[in-house]
Amino acid sequence: MSRYFLELKYDGTNYHGWQVQQNANSVQAEINKALSTLLQAEIMVTGAGRTDTGVHAKQLYAHFDTTVNFEMDKIHFKLNNFLPDDISCASITKVKDDAHARFDATARTYEYWITPNKNPFLSNKAYHFPHTLDIDLMNKAGEETLKHTDFSCFSKSNTDTFTNDCNITIAHWDVKNDCLVFTITANRFLRNMVRAIVGTMLDIGQQRIKIGDLKRIINSKDRSKAGTSAPAHGLYLIDVKYPKEILKLKK
Repeated sequence: MSRYFLELKYDGTNYHGWQVQQNANSVQAEINKALSTLLQAEIMVTGAGRTDTGVHAKQLYAHFDTTVNFEMDKIHFKLNNFLPDDISCASITKVKDDAHARFDATARTYEYWITPNKNPFLSNKAYHFPHTLDIDLMNKAGEETLKHTDFSCFSKSNTDTFTNDCNITIAHWDVKNDCLVFTITANRFLRNMVRAIVGTMLDIGQQRIKIGDLKRIINSKDRSKAGTSAPAHGLYLIDVKYPKEILKLKK
């Protein structure tokens, strides 16, 4: 039995998230189907995380195990031919048998894109939000999140996590290509966390609430105190980090 890592990219518009589920198409299901067909064996991939319906990924790793011997370059080429146009595989790497796409990840980075102008080419790629925002205030809110670790107030209830502690190292807003982009990096994220943070920061950017309110919201650990979650289609998983030895090719 050998283990392989896939580096994946996808447009989440047409999928009900990453995870396999009954009566709904998912990114994971498409990859399982393609690999199982190519390798003529049942393949189940495990992802670094589970993006929600409509969320995109510019980089997400997944691993799978198989006893089938194959040439990685050939399968990589064929896999991209088998996958739908909105999913691609950037690389296949043979790794140690205990390397794990989810549990060995040390950091994940997301971007959230907002467009102030109606743009048909961004209709499923950025959140159209035509309201004046104070970016300096929103960046001060980002600095406030770095001071905390328990983000229960930004998590969906009844999740299967053992802890709601996350270590955020970057939380910053920038202007890119006429869009407003929020970049956030942490060792882990809770379900719905980034979208809830963005929704709350939009309230701050409109001066509906203050930085001190954000601190009280976080300390409350109460999801009902935070802002409405921003729509899924503006969210991108853009980077997943691993220890250097994880992604080294196994001989």
